[in-house]
Amino acid sequence: MEKFDVSVILPIKSAKARGFEEYFAKCIESLKTQKTQINELIIVHTNETSLVEYLNGFDFGDISVTKHEWTQEPNFSKQVNHGAKVAKSKWLSIFEFDDEYSNIWFKSVKKYEEVYPEVDAFLPIVVDTDEKGSFAGFTNEATFALNISSEIGILNNETLQNYQNFQLSGMVIKKSSFLDFGSLKGSFKLTFGYELFLRLTHNSLKIMTIPRIGYKHVNLREGSIFWNYKNGDSVLSDNEVKFWIESAKKEYFFINDRAIKYEAEVN
Repeated sequence: MEKFDVSVILPIKSAKARGFEEYFAKCIESLKTQKTQINELIIVHTNETSLVEYLNGFDFGDISVTKHEWTQEPNFSKQVNHGAKVAKSKWLSIFEFDDEYSNIWFKSVKKYEEVYPEVDAFLPIVVDTDEKGSFAGFTNEATFALNISSEIGILNNETLQNYQNFQLSGMVIKKSSFLDFGSLKGSFKLTFGYELFLRLTHNSLKIMTIPRIGYKHVNLREGSIFWNYKNGDSVLSDNEVKFWIESAKKEYFFINDRAIKYEAEVN
């Protein structure tokens, strides 16, 4: 089987999330069935005992897996950044345990990379579903809409100023581009993906959406980061959500992370 030089980074906080084992088994199966084999899977996980035991006993088949224990406070962005630093591949892809790759995704990226070597990051068209797997919509397809972008299929900074609904997970990005331009900002609660896209396009990096369904995303799963901010213990007001969007628009000029707290801004 042909191989694509990509490291898939999978940050995990806890095995106690509802449906974790079922979701995790499906997400790994989506890697096992790829038409083009990945280079490695990097799991950056907390030291929760049940999670460590589960991962140690899981059958990953022929996938090359390295597990890195994250001993700091769980933080999706920081765990991804750690995975990026230790990755051995030219390309990186960010994965979530409750999501799935299409089995042609990395084969598609490999083909597009050969034709468009100037592209720094490729986005899949994402199928959003609810927890039951029912279709909820598409994400990233807006780059093909009339007048959304100056170049069909390309995500640019001007587009992002007016339209924020683009998905980070499933993206395949050059490791050098991700690291050289600051990685994800751990200080952002909500809009870390949006801020990264703003920063990359501001620095003239080319982001292309491949016109193929490449990723399945469970939208607003109970207990997920975004569910908590809408329904859980950390519900954000409309003003706070607006704050994080506006913060992304102000912060993307700065490559290095800076501490940002909503409370500090409004008091």
